[in-house]
Amino acid sequence: MTQKKTSQPELLKQMLVKVPAVTAYFWLIKVLATTVGETFADFLTTYFHKDLHILTRHASLFVCAISFGVLLLVLAAQFATKKYVPAIYWSAIVVISVAGTQITDALHDIYGVELWVTTLLFSALLLGTFVVWYRAEKTLAMKSINTPKREAYYWLAILFTFALGTSAGDQLSEVMNDGFLIPLILFLAAIATVALLNRFKVISSIAAFWAAYILTRPLGANLGDLLAQDPVDGGLGLGTNTVSLIFLALILASVTVLALTKRDKLDKN
Repeated sequence: MTQKKTSQPELLKQMLVKVPAVTAYFWLIKVLATTVGETFADFLTTYFHKDLHILTRHASLFVCAISFGVLLLVLAAQFATKKYVPAIYWSAIVVISVAGTQITDALHDIYGVELWVTTLLFSALLLGTFVVWYRAEKTLAMKSINTPKREAYYWLAILFTFALGTSAGDQLSEVMNDGFLIPLILFLAAIATVALLNRFKVISSIAAFWAAYILTRPLGANLGDLLAQDPVDGGLGLGTNTVSLIFLALILASVTVLALTKRDKLDKN
């Protein structure tokens, strides 16, 4: 039998995939990034409020403006690339993690919107993004992110997953009012359930991916709070700045490994 040749347009699309392959490295860095999103957002707000003596409301809004300004710059770099570049892609994930956290925090802490309301709001926005995306492109698969339009849908969905994960995670912690360890275990169990459902073909791999993507946000947030918050609040007391620096170093090390080994290149699968 003769092997079917890959056409030039198909080869070009493979080369232009703008996201990494979903490997163990992907999920490791994703959890690290979501942890940084929680702790670094808290650190920035605390710094501007306590150290620079800015009112809490103004500090939160100022930090949001800074985060979204940086996010726009990083996404501009991401869209300008012609292929997946680990340093740029994961920089965007870290920044969007911080920004997504701050959206929920601003709505809840500054404007008094209940967490169950923000959870429903971001659920609806995420679902709406998926519906519009699927109707336009007929797929929500990671390996299909090879056009600017699909990439725009992808990053919008990513932003809403972080905001939704923050809302849902904070809501659960607020309802349970029992520290951070039990919610952490519950979200681990939920992710394991999603993996099993996918393993036995109850849900598709794409549905499992997005479900796990949402669940890893509150997982990372509770991990960050467990490590950073004071013991009186159920944490280990390492502090938000220390935890942020440790996890940023781990992200940098992981991304460096990927850049050198290219283990997460989709066109290598």
